[in-house]
Amino acid sequence: MAFITANWNPLGEAFYRKTELYEMCWNLRDGLRDSLVAAAPYGGPIALLREPLRRSPSSRPQLEIYSASGVSIASFPWKSGPVVQLGWTVSDELLCIQEDGSVLIYDLFGSFKRHFSMGQEVMHSQVLEAKVFHSPYGTGVAIVTASSRFTLATNIDDLKLRRLPEVPGLQGKPTSWVVLSQDRQTKVLMSNGPELYILDNTSCTAVVPPGLGPQAGSIVHMAVSFSYKYLSLFTDTGHLWTGLSNLQDKLSEVDTKKTTPPKQMVWCRRPRSQQPSVVLMWDRLLMVVGVSQDTIQFPLEDPCVLIGELDGVRIISSANQELLQEVPLVCQDIFKIASMAPGALLLEAHREYQKSSQKADEYLREIKEQSMLGEAVRQCVEAAGHEYDSNTQKSLLRAASFGKCFLTDFSPDAFVSTCRELRVLNAVRERGVGLPLTHTQFKQLTLQVLIDRLVYRQFYPLAIEVCRYLKIPDYQGVSRVLKHWASCKVQQKDLSDEAIARAVCVKVGDSPGVSYSDIAAKAYECGRTELAIKLLDSEARSGEQVPLLLKMKKSQLALSKAVESGDTDLVYTVVTYLKNEMNRGDFFMTLRNQPVALSLYRQFCKLQEQETLKDLYNQDDDHQELANYYVTASYREKRLDSRLSLLQSAVDEYNKAKNEFSAKATEEEMRLLRIQRKLDEEKGAGLLGLSLQATIEALLALGLHKQAEQLYRDFRVPDKRFWWLKLKSLAEKEEWEELEKFSKSKKSPIGYLAFVEVCMKSNNKHEAKKYVSKVTPEQRVKAHLAVGDLEGAADAAIERKSDSELAAVLAKCPASDRQLVDRLNRAAATAAKK
Repeated sequence: MAFITANWNPLGEAFYRKTELYEMCWNLRDGLRDSLVAAAPYGGPIALLREPLRRSPSSRPQLEIYSASGVSIASFPWKSGPVVQLGWTVSDELLCIQEDGSVLIYDLFGSFKRHFSMGQEVMHSQVLEAKVFHSPYGTGVAIVTASSRFTLATNIDDLKLRRLPEVPGLQGKPTSWVVLSQDRQTKVLMSNGPELYILDNTSCTAVVPPGLGPQAGSIVHMAVSFSYKYLSLFTDTGHLWTGLSNLQDKLSEVDTKKTTPPKQMVWCRRPRSQQPSVVLMWDRLLMVVGVSQDTIQFPLEDPCVLIGELDGVRIISSANQELLQEVPLVCQDIFKIASMAPGALLLEAHREYQKSSQKADEYLREIKEQSMLGEAVRQCVEAAGHEYDSNTQKSLLRAASFGKCFLTDFSPDAFVSTCRELRVLNAVRERGVGLPLTHTQFKQLTLQVLIDRLVYRQFYPLAIEVCRYLKIPDYQGVSRVLKHWASCKVQQKDLSDEAIARAVCVKVGDSPGVSYSDIAAKAYECGRTELAIKLLDSEARSGEQVPLLLKMKKSQLALSKAVESGDTDLVYTVVTYLKNEMNRGDFFMTLRNQPVALSLYRQFCKLQEQETLKDLYNQDDDHQELANYYVTASYREKRLDSRLSLLQSAVDEYNKAKNEFSAKATEEEMRLLRIQRKLDEEKGAGLLGLSLQATIEALLALGLHKQAEQLYRDFRVPDKRFWWLKLKSLAEKEEWEELEKFSKSKKSPIGYLAFVEVCMKSNNKHEAKKYVSKVTPEQRVKAHLAVGDLEGAADAAIERKSDSELAAVLAKCPASDRQLVDRLNRAAATAAKK
């Protein structure tokens, strides 16, 4: 316990400690001297822009990227313009801000991604200083130019440049300045000697920090906390003012006794801590200043860089890397000398238990008497999360495990989750990985982002192990990692397409959430078309295969895949694409090799593109379908000559198809059209376009019986059909004499019952009775009933001795006619006996 507190330093009511994170793996000859350094928060990578050892006209600076432990990731000579500032985005992309206002963006491995400019005006005036900052909107960039103007981009992924108002009296660059993010607004706070200004979109406002008197002198350095809540100002008289960043409240003012401006000034504060502090660094001194007048001073041997973190400050030198932070209160309670906190007693009890000492029982009794055993377990678990040393973690967790054995209603969830999380954190803190995250940072960063960072750094096996160990659902964990791994795998130029495709298929398999089409798209972007095709063969969803195949100009294969899928919409999509991309001949030849696609395209053409349908039939020498097309087209044609021409083409095609029946029927239709035209010209009958039956009906209705009979004979209309047509026409016109003559012209092929019924429909019973006697015996009962002759119907039914006919007549007889009813009943009884 004494060893743990050996490096604790008191500051007011709090303690601060420095924990060594790494002995750096890099080998920097001149250390960090003459280097532009930028390190990403949350244990992120480190970028160095180092000047060459021997300067010459041909020598260039070297841009180097390292992990947090100093393991080299990328290195390349800088061939662009002079760099003013380096910085990292929230997604670990490196920003290089040049004097001309250009911002070049590189990924973690030194590959150029893109660039943007801070505006045309900036290009004409040199950038003097620049800052990269993070806000709720993303990663932003702020610059100040030689013309003393500030330009701001709040989010580089949605670039909107803002030129801030001029500062009165400012010549050149300001003495010091910072970017503030307050109330979802981004502002610049700057000092020009003793004067302090806030710049927003529309105004430049002079402000005075509360409690900072004129004797304090000019403000030469300022810093804002990680959360933008606190602000510190350092003056040329050595005074350090701290307060809220909205400049409404003052926390403290401390005389550091140092009139030289510090090289760096960074806030050091734990979340929810009530005692924030500021870390100042000079060439050989590191000073921690709290809200009281106390300070902590650490000597420095080598040049260092301070990196502000959520819960502390990383101190990076050429030899090692340390984390300076306030000791968490729970750790103070457990590890302070002579502490009687429940967690301290439980830790001591477990140590005595390991020694098989009776004192273990005494300590446990003391905790139980205070009813604090549950609190003691909670303190040990919480403290384990804050400790960086794995041995200390184990000691605390074993004590917690020992204590919860004596509890009956203690929930183990916090204990289990802390054990799991610490195991993951210890794995990523390893030098080979180089992510020195604290438990507090991990909770803020979230597990998903940690996995993303492992994947981004290409630590795929570790990322998969973490996902499996923490039982993350496949689509969020293993599958996502495998997808990224496969996307990187297809970019390896030293492996053949066969080897990569085999490796990807074996590793990915049927993992849920992994789309082979996405991997294939990445391969195609890298210029490996054949590899993309091989990967698409493993894609189970045709809807994902086809669009990429079309993009790759593999239209034949895309059409085959679409047909195999059985998805007609997908086939139509491919066919439409091919039609727009190919000339008509090649398009038709392609479809001929795919009968299903050809059939679907024909259906489409029947509805939308009739002319294309004709070309298809011509291409295939399909005379039958081409003839059908001409017949259908003739119905849409209004001009008779054009219609006759189309029908003649149909006849020719039917003959080529050896379909004599259809050819003859089409010729008959042409003959009918010509007759209709002639009759229209002579009689004005308006027959053109009517069917044969409709034409005959129209002629009969017009009284043109001779012409109707001529058509009947010429077109060999069946007798029954013609008799019906003429019968209906004469009855409707009430030409009863003509009807009688027609009935006597020859024997009716439809019988005379039809004459009776037609007359009755016209309410002419007198004419109907004329034809009853001509009706055949089988239909005579119906005829008598039709004209209302019950006596005649009864006589006919009795004569035929038909049960059904007798019943039909009985049904029509009124009950009052008893004589007729009895007669029919007797006849029915007699018929039944026989």
